[in-house]
Amino acid sequence: MYNILFWGLLAVFHMQKADDSTCKFQGKVKLPELSKNGDVILGGIFNVHLNSFHQIHSFTGQPVETTCSSFDLEVFRLVQTMIFAIEEINQNPVLLPNVTLGYKIHDNCASSALATKIALSLVNGPREMEPIQTCSQRYTKSVAAFIGCTRSSESVDIARTIGPFRIPMVSYYSTCACLSKRQEYPSFFRTIPSDQYQSKLLAQLVETFGWTWIGTIRSSDEYGIFGMQAFTETVEKLGICIAFSESLHRTDGGDKIRRIVEVIKKATTKVIVAFSSSLEMEILVKEVVRQNVTGIQWIGSEAWVLSDLLAPEESAIFLRGTIGPMVRKTQIRGLRDFLMDVHPSMYPGNLLSDTTSVFPLHCTGEENLNQTHNSYSDLTLDGSSYNVYKAVYAVAHALHNMFSCKDKEGPFKNNTCAHTLDFKPWQVKKLILLNLLFQDKIYFDENGDPVASYDLVNWQTNAQGLKEITTIGYYDGSAPSGKELVLNKEAIIWNEGQRKVPRAVCSESCPAGTRKVSRKGESICCFDCTPCAEGEISNNTDSIDCVKCSLEYWSNQQKDRCVSKRIEFLSFADTLGIVLVTLALVGVCTTAAVAVVFLQYKHTPIVKANNSELSFLLLFALALCFLSSLTFIGQPSVWSCMLRRTAFSISFVLCISCILGKTIIVVLAFKATLPSNNVMKWFGHTQQRLSVLILTSIQFAICVLWLTILPPFPLKNSTHYRDVIILECDSGSRTAFYCVSGYIAILSCICFVLAFLARKLPDNFNEAKFITFSMLIFCAVWITYIPASVSSPGKYSTAVEVFAILSSSFGLLVSIFTPKCYIILLKPETNTKKHLMSKNKVMTLTLQIYCNE
Repeated sequence: MYNILFWGLLAVFHMQKADDSTCKFQGKVKLPELSKNGDVILGGIFNVHLNSFHQIHSFTGQPVETTCSSFDLEVFRLVQTMIFAIEEINQNPVLLPNVTLGYKIHDNCASSALATKIALSLVNGPREMEPIQTCSQRYTKSVAAFIGCTRSSESVDIARTIGPFRIPMVSYYSTCACLSKRQEYPSFFRTIPSDQYQSKLLAQLVETFGWTWIGTIRSSDEYGIFGMQAFTETVEKLGICIAFSESLHRTDGGDKIRRIVEVIKKATTKVIVAFSSSLEMEILVKEVVRQNVTGIQWIGSEAWVLSDLLAPEESAIFLRGTIGPMVRKTQIRGLRDFLMDVHPSMYPGNLLSDTTSVFPLHCTGEENLNQTHNSYSDLTLDGSSYNVYKAVYAVAHALHNMFSCKDKEGPFKNNTCAHTLDFKPWQVKKLILLNLLFQDKIYFDENGDPVASYDLVNWQTNAQGLKEITTIGYYDGSAPSGKELVLNKEAIIWNEGQRKVPRAVCSESCPAGTRKVSRKGESICCFDCTPCAEGEISNNTDSIDCVKCSLEYWSNQQKDRCVSKRIEFLSFADTLGIVLVTLALVGVCTTAAVAVVFLQYKHTPIVKANNSELSFLLLFALALCFLSSLTFIGQPSVWSCMLRRTAFSISFVLCISCILGKTIIVVLAFKATLPSNNVMKWFGHTQQRLSVLILTSIQFAICVLWLTILPPFPLKNSTHYRDVIILECDSGSRTAFYCVSGYIAILSCICFVLAFLARKLPDNFNEAKFITFSMLIFCAVWITYIPASVSSPGKYSTAVEVFAILSSSFGLLVSIFTPKCYIILLKPETNTKKHLMSKNKVMTLTLQIYCNE
């Protein structure tokens, strides 16, 4: 009895254990909307419905299934394209022979949560009606690859979910650049270009039309966040600024949408780049229409630029002129006929057989779809269908390559091949990377992305005010840098039907001759234009800095070009130069006239009494002084600079040496009249000549040394006037210049002192008095010259120096020779030896010395 009970309990225990090992699904498994059995199953996830409603769970009962609404005919066309591609492959005797493809297609109703749930059910494999397997058994009929999803956010969630299973996923519509990260999404591929290319394209569009001040709007999902981030980074490198940046989500309340539209209305730019899905744009455009916001130039992303959700008659006017990219269209042979043959009876018992969902207005199923005009039947601008078509073929070719593998020539470890119909998903993923060829070349780069290729379209309106899409160019990502974008600008209709490109700048470009000055606290695109300073130019628009002209150039009046500075020097053609030349020539002529008078009356006592030899030498020196002034006039050259300084220095020393000799003779003559004084024998004619020669030779030696070491040279002086170059002579060696000038000053001082001491000597005709007066004029002129020269830069400084030379020369000539000429010409009765000797002993002695020679 106990044995029977024991074995009975043991049997129950084993039965209970067996029940506990059974695998069970958590909740009800969502059935595919469309399915077909096959040797290999492809999963498909599409947003057939645009909206989903999730009931808030109270956790008091069984959660309610998600409710879907807003059937999308365009996405339904994509579903049919996937089925068409699979059927075409199944009928192809070359591609996957003896292998039938099946499919499980789900509608995730634009819900990321529902998409994740669907992906997990497809990964698990068995359907609810199939026999339940034990946990220890393996089920091989899971999907080989996914085709989907539509939205980038959904693809991100699914790619993360199925990533650990290494099941390949090929998207036809998800463009987020974030999905190119192979470490995060190793099994993700797509047949639509990454937003990295689209962002670059939109940035090039903005740059092409000269817009530097734009607004941006994005959706608050991966598509909008990463797409706008790439766009912003690109435009910032191009110097384009963002006036405002707003984000929105389909779940945002009306207050936020109204606030965004208020921002658009108040913005200083009317060009807006919208990187968003069609659902978010539909909400925004409805508010734009409600507030009657016109004049906006929209630049759209491919996700909404062709959407029929934005095409109602009332919104078409507000979106007129919109420009954006679309995936390049390619005609699929046989697809249109397949789409037109769709009938509810082809799919009995599934959710898509509801004809009121697919074809509204009380369809009976007998209608001819060729007569319909909607997004399902319109293939004129369809590029998405081809992306689905390519996705299916990419997987099919990978499977074909895997099944065609020859033993020991396989692509896997140790050159092995996959087991036919018992392969692992990661093996399919590896072979998807192969290049595929049908109609055009399909390949994926290391990030799983295809080459970017877009058509550029422009929203225009027809006579009825309905949307009309016009292709205005294209973008080829494989083209050489700078040649990717091709535009037909003449075909563009801008906002409000304008033909002129709208302006979008915070500040107008700064013309040449000005520079940009940023406004404090504002964007770099908002600036003021400040004229360049004197001597600086900018010959380009929007110059940040003005360029300084070189030393010999100056800015013109417009500050856009450097012109040669005005050259200034004391010219013979100047009025001032003519006056000075005239004075110099008058001085030479006057000196010559005096010399002629002295020569004619050289035997008269007055000429002899004044040492005629020194007088003639003094007249010659004065003539040289007048002539040396001419070397200061005219354009300075190497020779004129050396000549003017040396000629002036030597001629003046010669002049002063002669005067000094005259002064010494007068002083010595007075000394000789004193008792027991015979000094005149020590300063006779020979000594006088030697003294003049020695004194002049010292100056001559200094000048030779000056010219040898560092002579004067012509100089272009730009320090006094900013727009004038003064041509002048630099002294070269400052030491030599000071020595020459100092030597003249020393001789002048000695001469003045001696003459001053002898001024009151008893004499009816006192030579010392006139010499004193002449030297006083000479010193006064050159002392006055110093401050006058400093305060008169440029050619006027040279004129002052010439005037000083002429003034001092005239002072010597007039002071010394006018009294003598007066006696010779006007008082000849006093020009007798008897008259002169009767006055005093000094004159008597002087006459005796010179008259006896």
